[in-house]
Amino acid sequence: MDALSQTLRVVRLVGAIFLHGRFTAPWCYQAPHADSAAPHLEPTAERVVIFHMITEGECWVEIGDAAPQRLVAGDVVVFPQGDAHRMGSAPGLPPAAGARLDEVLARRPRLLAYGGGGATTKLVCGYLACDARLARMLLAGLPPLLKVSVRGSDAGLWLESSVRYALVEARSPRPGGQGLLAKLAEVLFIEVLRIYMLEQSSQHTGWLAGVNDRIVGAALRALHAEPARCWTLEELARTAGTSRSVLAERFAQLVGQAPMQYLAQWRMLLASNLLARSNAPLAQIAEEVGYQTDTAFSRAFRREYGMPPAAWRRRQAWEPASRA
Repeated sequence: MDALSQTLRVVRLVGAIFLHGRFTAPWCYQAPHADSAAPHLEPTAERVVIFHMITEGECWVEIGDAAPQRLVAGDVVVFPQGDAHRMGSAPGLPPAAGARLDEVLARRPRLLAYGGGGATTKLVCGYLACDARLARMLLAGLPPLLKVSVRGSDAGLWLESSVRYALVEARSPRPGGQGLLAKLAEVLFIEVLRIYMLEQSSQHTGWLAGVNDRIVGAALRALHAEPARCWTLEELARTAGTSRSVLAERFAQLVGQAPMQYLAQWRMLLASNLLARSNAPLAQIAEEVGYQTDTAFSRAFRREYGMPPAAWRRRQAWEPASRA
């Protein structure tokens, strides 16, 4: 199993499609930083990543001082770092009154429709919420704006038709429509990452670039497959089919840290997942993630999360109850 699949299998992600937009030119809306939208989407999430999928027509997206980018039907645009951005029928248009995304979300509409009566653009807005540490790992090295077209793959065509179907179902009296949208948001986000990995050049860096690299990808697969193993750099290099120096240099260049440092962080992500999802004793979790004693595990966990694993587990159990 590749490192991306392994990561998505063991780490909990929460996604949803939260808005269906139907706009007629001229139109424009402003989206502030994702931190402003998070309280309306997933209040307890450490990190929220927003994305938009164009289902009909075309529009423009502007972010910071970068040149505006044209989007057409089938394009998905993701903002990995949560940057503020503007969407509109043409570059440079002022946003409509009350068209800030956080203000719109506060009203909780299912369908947002406005504009000047010209050409129609339809889009859906979605998000993915996850642990901040996972976000730093998964999204490291990505540009502020990531754009891909899902129409070039069979999976993308299926996703487009499935999103349209789920939007209809969400407005029907039959149960489960919102659940369909939530699952589709997660699948769509993963497909975007997969397409991006295939399209990126050898000059890109970051975790996804590492997964796609022959040497670093082999090392990541090994670390994710056997996180509890007492790895040494020499053993890992042999598994990846290279020398220690080449692996260390290539790993640091793409992932931004040493292989053993990465392993320690991955073990902590696994541990936090086990603590939140199971009642397994600390000693058992410590062993599963590669620590011979729960004392050593507790020290490592405290360094990463700022508190002992038992206290962290109690807080995770209390927070869902307090939101009920």
